Amino acid sequence: MAVNRRRGEVAAILDGRERRLCLTLGALAELETAFAAADLNALVERFSAGRFAAHDLVRIIGAGLRGGGENVSDEDVRAMQCEGGAAGFARIVAELLTQTFGAGAQAAK
Repeated sequence: MAVNRRRGEVAAILDGRERRLCLTLGALAELETAFAAADLNALVERFSAGRFAAHDLVRIIGAGLRGGGENVSDEDVRAMQCEGGAAGFARIVAELLTQTFGAGAQAAK
């Protein structure tokens, strides 16, 4: 799958299928609401802290999948499999945040 890095897209294998994730403006607005962040700066600060619960990973991956054009719910994401388990999901989130915000928000590794 070809991804457009200039748009902040990343590719990930979930449930054995390659998928595109992108934190579009709509996906970022969704995350601001989910994390009760006042603005993008507050969202970046939260992500830069590097403390992620499993439900945080679900929210970020779900928003990224929806931003990439998939019609999935967070419940769908909770049921997905990823190579490497929780660490694999964390790597996807780290790559997605790095593509979106730069190296300062990659603390999910």
